[in-house]
Amino acid sequence: MRKVNEAVREALAVIISRDMKDPRLELVTVTSVEVTGDLRHATVYVTAHGDEERYDDALAGLQSGKGRIRALLGERVDMRFTPELDFRIDDSVDQGMRIAEILHEHDRRSSGTAETDGSPDPES
Repeated sequence: MRKVNEAVREALAVIISRDMKDPRLELVTVTSVEVTGDLRHATVYVTAHGDEERYDDALAGLQSGKGRIRALLGERVDMRFTPELDFRIDDSVDQGMRIAEILHEHDRRSSGTAETDGSPDPES
């Protein structure tokens, strides 16, 4: 199933980035795909650069073009069935960025505290 998921992900990434002309789909990235065992449904996880409104626009664009995207997928990936597509936002990228920001802020505060807490400078 990993090979099927990856083949579908790669095909959808090309279709969305090159074949769809909807401006709402610019900078939409397909991060992963989960195809069911019977090959009839696929959950497609995407991310888009921007805020909640940008995500809503991206999902609306994907929903609007779902029929064409599915038809093109059927032409490009040789499968017994062309799965129904369910697009969802992959929030793991945003969560990772928030965690990185928190860690960066923590490091910045920690290094600032070390300079002002009266501890001797280790390089002196």
